[in-house]
Amino acid sequence: QLVESGGGLVQPGGSLRLSCVASGTIFSINAPGWYRQAPGKQRELVAAITRAGSTNYPDSVKGRFTISRDSAKNTVYLQMNSLKPEDTAVYYCRADVQSGRYLPPLNYWGQGTLVTVFS
Repeated sequence: QLVESGGGLVQPGGSLRLSCVASGTIFSINAPGWYRQAPGKQRELVAAITRAGSTNYPDSVKGRFTISRDSAKNTVYLQMNSLKPEDTAVYYCRADVQSGRYLPPLNYWGQGTLVTVFS
């Protein structure tokens, strides 16, 4: 129900914008975030945004990555600038999706999109 796109190959210093679209019957999307997992490493949070628009980033990406959301399009974005080789990973979006007003939100993960930063 969450589909990411926008990954690819980019040189150091370059930029990419990832998109995560929620499909199906959507009442609300709560606590969306972007995570990444590099080979041999644990999955880590790289960006999160609240309904009010507050954002949270780890120091490793702060000032370079920006998360945003378009509620009308059920879409969450991750703008990544000044990319470094250590940003190479599979990037996943996650959100608690509520399909109806009286239904509990369910945790969803996207399938992931690969970002490779190479010289």
